Amino acid sequence: MIDKETVIKVAQLSKLKLTEDELELFSKQLSDILKFIEKLEELDTEDILPFYELNQQEAPMRDDIPQEGLSREEALANAPQADRGAFVVPRVVSAE
Repeated sequence: MIDKETVIKVAQLSKLKLTEDELELFSKQLSDILKFIEKLEELDTEDILPFYELNQQEAPMRDDIPQEGLSREEALANAPQADRGAFVVPRVVSAE
């Protein structure tokens, strides 16, 4: 069974705030999902061809009509962090 600490870590990485009841529920549900995956791994799929896509039809496309975009203020309205009119994000490359 997946322990509560693992669920807490996944929730933090997903930026989710879970109640104590949700932690218990998701711990059980994630464990059940992993058990189901283990069960699927028992199946012999040696002679089964890969299944890539059910629907071979192209998706309908809409006309590309230019529209007014968001203002800078609207775009940054829900940003967790902004500075001087730009999004602030964690550094993903080293400063070297």
